Amino acid sequence: MSNGIFYVSLASPKILPFGKIQINLVFRSLIRIFVPDMQQMITILGPTASGKTPVAARLAAEIGGEIISADSRQVYRRMDIGTGKDLEDYGEVPYHLIDICEPGTKYNLFEYQQDFYDAYLDIQGRGAVPILCGGTGLYIEAVLKGYKLSPVPQNQELRDSLEGKSLEELTEMLAKLKAQNGSNMHNKTDVDSCQRAIRAIEIETYNIAHPTPLRELPPVDSLIIGIDIDRELRREKITRRLKARLDNGMVEEVKALLDEGIPAEDLIYYGLEYKFLTEFLIGYLSYDEMFRQLEIAIHQFAKRQMTWFRGMERRGFIINWINASLPMEEKIERIKELWQ
Repeated sequence: MSNGIFYVSLASPKILPFGKIQINLVFRSLIRIFVPDMQQMITILGPTASGKTPVAARLAAEIGGEIISADSRQVYRRMDIGTGKDLEDYGEVPYHLIDICEPGTKYNLFEYQQDFYDAYLDIQGRGAVPILCGGTGLYIEAVLKGYKLSPVPQNQELRDSLEGKSLEELTEMLAKLKAQNGSNMHNKTDVDSCQRAIRAIEIETYNIAHPTPLRELPPVDSLIIGIDIDRELRREKITRRLKARLDNGMVEEVKALLDEGIPAEDLIYYGLEYKFLTEFLIGYLSYDEMFRQLEIAIHQFAKRQMTWFRGMERRGFIINWINASLPMEEKIERIKELWQ
């Protein structure tokens, strides 16, 4: 306060005496007042192995952007090879929401939505271009649409009642709860283990009993770019990449996490590479079984990602698809044309 004027630093919204959500909403309004030429965000999405990260990094380098990750597993530290962080692709480009949690914790959509807004507002406040990049469709849709979410506490009684049920039984229960809630959350991509399915049921059950959201965040205006890769090329890249990651220390990465004392069930909870490599390391699977089952699971995961993105289009999102096989320069120029 000076001469009756209250000064607010655009680079630091945390000075206001409100909760974080209220702070961010006020900050967003302040940005629009003081930065009227606020840059439209660019979202780059696509299935695994489509090459979206190099595109986002190159684009960011050319237009003064910073990348916000939309990957539900890259938030975890020391889970690098299995999550495909490929940090060398970023070069000097700043990135956000990578390596922000310890392995063994269970990061969730509610936390992601808040962390996204923190990063988004920070980037906008400094005059840079936010570029959202990733393949976790639920995370992307939640921030673009402004999902109304509440923090959901654990329900031990419910968890105890679900213990021992198969993944198939849990998935069926979840489908009924989703229908009752009219929910778009928790597709098969998000519930590929019993732990994850139980947590999803816990969330949907809570939302039925507590229909009034505790917070509301605005939707984010964004140009959406989809990296469209041919199905057979995608399958070939997935298999080639899996072999390379195994050769480059992915088994050792998972073993190191187990050696830290992270429970096997917590790593299995993360799905895909961490699920199958953990089951190999604790003796449930042979190496060949692990490779074969993991390869199939990643192919299925990529297919489900595309199903989610097509669903986004049916729900009103406009995704501008760009052929993954185009030269990098052409892809970047096409995105710039659409953005400008």
